[in-house]
Amino acid sequence: MHPDDPNDQKLTNARPTTPTGDAASTERTIGRHRAPEPPRRPLLSSTPVRVALATSVTCCLSLVAVATARGSDDTPRTVEPLAEAVADRAAIAEERASRSLDRDAAPARILPTPTATPTPAHTAARKAPKKPVKPRRPRPVAGLDQAQMDNAKIIVDVGLEMKMPRRALVVALSTAMQESNLYNLASAVLPESFDYPNQGSGSDHDSVGLFQQRPSSGWGTVAQLMRPSYAARAFYSALNEIPGWQDMSVTAAAQAVQISAFPDAYAQHEDRATTVVAALTA
Repeated sequence: MHPDDPNDQKLTNARPTTPTGDAASTERTIGRHRAPEPPRRPLLSSTPVRVALATSVTCCLSLVAVATARGSDDTPRTVEPLAEAVADRAAIAEERASRSLDRDAAPARILPTPTATPTPAHTAARKAPKKPVKPRRPRPVAGLDQAQMDNAKIIVDVGLEMKMPRRALVVALSTAMQESNLYNLASAVLPESFDYPNQGSGSDHDSVGLFQQRPSSGWGTVAQLMRPSYAARAFYSALNEIPGWQDMSVTAAAQAVQISAFPDAYAQHEDRATTVVAALTA
């Protein structure tokens, strides 16, 4: 072909100017060999965005409805700017939508284990009252034995309960030492007297008890006079009826109550009675 031929020139100019050595570039331009592009996710397919848009649209419609309702009232009301409200609602919706939709199961509620209530039997066992402690028996003094000392204590305790002065306690003990030697005696004349606690017997008419008081003289019944506490109370009551007994001697005061055939016999027991009173009131 001739170089000046126009057809030859057209064919020459139609050739590509791209170098033949760049084969990879040539293949990318061919549709069949083009490398596929990564798929692009549509913007509206994102769950957070869709939730945000739906919430924003709902809030806008609500605000428009509220603004319209407020405008229909006769009383003028201040309505917040619509654009600012929409922006605030959108921000809140965006914050909520950005949270994960996955939620862990709520933890199981653990109820406290009930404490066992003690049974009444257990409570009674824990609070069982202690056994009462018996009072200590007084130690005998002045040559007395334990039975005599116990009777002396009863006489002194009754006098203290009746608020009798100390001298009355000495007079009472001196009298009981002389009459019964501080023993609670029954009487052979009164067989009934042996039915009650006693520490021996006497034979002076119907006299019984610590002070040898006679039921026939009005001191009380046999059952009453055989109780040491009753006999002591009866003696103190009679002593209080003697005018001026506080100024009398022990013998005179005792005789005024007892009307004994041996009025001077009580004086010999005064010292010993004073010792016993001191020991029991210390």
